[in-house]
Amino acid sequence: MSWTFLTNHMHVLLCIAKDPTTRLRDVATAVGITERAAQRIVGELEESGYLVRRREGRRNAYDLRTDRPLRHPLEQEHLIGELLRVLAADPVRDTAGSSPPG
Repeated sequence: MSWTFLTNHMHVLLCIAKDPTTRLRDVATAVGITERAAQRIVGELEESGYLVRRREGRRNAYDLRTDRPLRHPLEQEHLIGELLRVLAADPVRDTAGSSPPG
């Protein structure tokens, strides 16, 4: 497979939406990237406000900010939560306390 419709950033978000306490090693395996790439992507998503990392015991857990807009100018009128709800097998909820309008 030489290309896909979604970026690795979206694939990482989907993995975290399905399991907010997933290990980055497992995310990397599911997405087909290195663990280091998964760490970099999670860092970028945190820095941009799409994820909030918190500690649960010895592990990290991630809260999704579904009220954040998509980044490309053609899509920025849509929220990330809209896309996650369509693509995730289970309903996605905003665990960081913000809810999308609607």
